[in-house]
Amino acid sequence: MKIFMQMWMAIHVFIYRLTNGKIGGRMGSEVLLLDTVGRKSGKQRTNPVMFFQDGSAYVITASAGGGPANPGWYYNLQAHPQTTIQVMGQRIHVAASEADPVERERLWAKLVSQSPQFKRYETRTTRKIPMLILKPGQE
Repeated sequence: MKIFMQMWMAIHVFIYRLTNGKIGGRMGSEVLLLDTVGRKSGKQRTNPVMFFQDGSAYVITASAGGGPANPGWYYNLQAHPQTTIQVMGQRIHVAASEADPVERERLWAKLVSQSPQFKRYETRTTRKIPMLILKPGQE
């Protein structure tokens, strides 16, 4: 199953980049490509991640579908918060930070109102699902 997911992700990233997000840029919600550097491997990684905008910031959620652990990209962003994203055909330098508890509650409510499946993800796990804020213009 893991190999299938890795192949699907690689194909998604390839098609998204090839079409500037015309294919793969919406999957129920908007999708961006998140570039990270592996905290252990040092390798460049790219993951398609659902997002919404909050002012000029992009907000992503480390839900892992309600799994027991945060996705690997979450830990990569903690280690290397300066990164790039691709939103449709635009590459943007951003700085990532985790929302504080008050901000997280506001952002979580906004997320769930737009994408109700995240409420189900919250019930599948005991962890507090992190919300990350990607602020543009940071290098």
